[in-house]
Amino acid sequence: MSTFLELVLPNRRVAPRLALALLAGVLACASAVALLATSAWLITTAAAQPPVLTLLVAIVAVRAFGVGRGVFRYVERLVAHDAAYRVLGDTRARITSRLAELAPAGLTSLRGGDLLARLVLDVDAVLDLWLRVVLPVLAAAVTATATVALLTVLLPAAGATVAVAVGVACTLVPWLTAATARTAQHAMAGARGEMSAAATETLLSAADIVAYHGVDDVLAEFTAADARLARAERRSAWSVGLGGALLVLCVGGTGVAGLVLGSSAVARGELSGPALAVLVLTPLALADALGGIPLAGQLAIRVRASLRRVQDLLAAPLPVVEPAPPAPLPTGRHVQIHNLYAGYAEGPDVLQGLDLDLPPGSRVIVTGPSGAGKSTLAAVLLRFLDPRRGQVLLDGVALTSLAADDVRSTIGLLTQESHVFDTSIEENLLLARPDATEQQLLEVLDRARLGDFVAGLPRGLRTMVGEHGARLSGGERQRLALARLLLADVDILILDEPTEHLDEETARGMLADLFAAAGPRTVLLLTHRPALAPPNAGAVAHRLPDAKAVCEAESGGSESA
Repeated sequence: MSTFLELVLPNRRVAPRLALALLAGVLACASAVALLATSAWLITTAAAQPPVLTLLVAIVAVRAFGVGRGVFRYVERLVAHDAAYRVLGDTRARITSRLAELAPAGLTSLRGGDLLARLVLDVDAVLDLWLRVVLPVLAAAVTATATVALLTVLLPAAGATVAVAVGVACTLVPWLTAATARTAQHAMAGARGEMSAAATETLLSAADIVAYHGVDDVLAEFTAADARLARAERRSAWSVGLGGALLVLCVGGTGVAGLVLGSSAVARGELSGPALAVLVLTPLALADALGGIPLAGQLAIRVRASLRRVQDLLAAPLPVVEPAPPAPLPTGRHVQIHNLYAGYAEGPDVLQGLDLDLPPGSRVIVTGPSGAGKSTLAAVLLRFLDPRRGQVLLDGVALTSLAADDVRSTIGLLTQESHVFDTSIEENLLLARPDATEQQLLEVLDRARLGDFVAGLPRGLRTMVGEHGARLSGGERQRLALARLLLADVDILILDEPTEHLDEETARGMLADLFAAAGPRTVLLLTHRPALAPPNAGAVAHRLPDAKAVCEAESGGSESA
C-alpha cells in the first residue's frame, strides 16, 4: 500500500498548486450556483417593477458571477493540469528509476509491449486521478454543502431534501457506477496492455510475418483482442450512462421537491415569491458541479486497476542488491567463479555448480545449448543478477560487495542484439565515452574493421544508421557495437553469441577480428558454435550442461521438470 500511495500522492512542491486548483474549482462551481440563484431572484423581483436601486446589487452580482465562473474555471483548468502533469512527471521519473534497477534480469517475465503500456498508458492514470476524480469530487462536495446550507436557511425542509439528493448523488451513484464498471475497467487495463504488446511485437517482426505468410493470423489475433477491448468499453459506457441518468433524476427531483415544499410555504406566508424561485432553480445548478461524479466513480476503478499494474511492476524483487557501503574496486582483473548457482525470479537454477577461471588476458570459450545458462552467466558477471549460491570473485573480492557501476566500468558486454540507436555513427560511439575525440572514434572503428567502410560514406561519422541500425548490415551493426565497446576501454570483454545472425564466413571473420581487437583484454566468448572461433586464439573451452536435463535428473524425471 505504501508503494501505491507513493505513486499518487504529490510532493511538497506540487501540493500548493493542487490546493489552488481545488480552490479555483470550488469558486467556479459556487459562481455557477450563485449565478443561477441570483438570476432567479433578479428576474422574479424585476417582474414587480421595484425601484432600480433595489435591483442594482443583484445586477452587478449576476455580471460578477458570470465573469467569475469563466475566470475561475480557466484558472482551475490551468493550475490543475500544471500540477497533475508535475505529479505525472515525478511518478514517471520514479518508475523509470526503478526500472533501471530491475533491468534487464528483473523484467524477463514481461512482454515488451506490456511493459511499455504500464510505463505510458497505466501511468497516465495519475492524470485522471487528479483531474477527473479527486479535484472534481472535492469541489462538488464543498459546493453542494454550501448550497444545502443556503437552501436550509430559506426553507429547512427543502434543504433536507436537497441534502438527501446530494448524498445519493455523491455516494450511491458513484458506487453503483463503479460496481457495474469494475469488471469492465479491470478488463480494459489488461486488454490495453495486451493490444500494446501485440502491436509492438508485430511491428518489430513485420518482415518475418509477411515473409512467412502470417499476416492473416496476426490480423485475426488483433481482431480478437480489439473485440475484447470493445466489449469492455461498451460495458463501461453503459455504466456511465446509468450514472448520468441517476444524477439527472436526483437533481430534477430536488427541483420538483422544492416546488412542492416551497409552494406550500408561500401559501402559508413563510416564503416570498422570489425566494421560491431561488429554492426551485438553485438545485438545478448543482448538475454542473455534480456532473462529473458518475465518471469519477468509474475512473476510480480504472485508475486503481492501472496503478495496481504499475505497483506490481515496482514491487518486483530486485535482481541485484547494492552493498552499503560498496568495497573499492580492486586493481587486479582476475575473475574466479566457484560453485555458482543462479536463476531468475522464482524460477529454477539455470546455472548449477559452475566453476570457471578467467586469468587476466585469457581467452575462454563457454559453450552449451540454448537455455544452458550462457546469458545468465553474462548477467551475473555484469551484476545484472546476483548469485543464489557460490561466489564470483574479482581479484579475490566478491562481486556482490562491489557497486554495480564499478563492475560495469571494467567488464563490458557485446550481445547478439546489441542496440544501435537511430542516430549517427558518431553519436552511437559517444555513448561509451562522451568526451572522445574524432581521432579516437576513427581508431576504434579501424580496430573493429569498420574504418574503411565509414571513410567511404559521404557523411562519414555523421552518417545516420536508421532505426535499430536498419541502414547497416548485420555484420556492420555488430562491428559498430564492438567499436563502442572498445571505446569504453573495459578490461574484460564478454561476447554473448555475437555472431548469432551472421552466416558462417562472416561469423568467422567477425570473431577473428574480435579476438584481435581485444588485445591484452580478457575475453569470455559465450556461444553454441565454438568451431567458428579462431584456431590460433589460444582459447580454453568450457562446456555448460543442458540446464533442462540437469533439472529433470535432479527432480527424478521430465514430468516434474
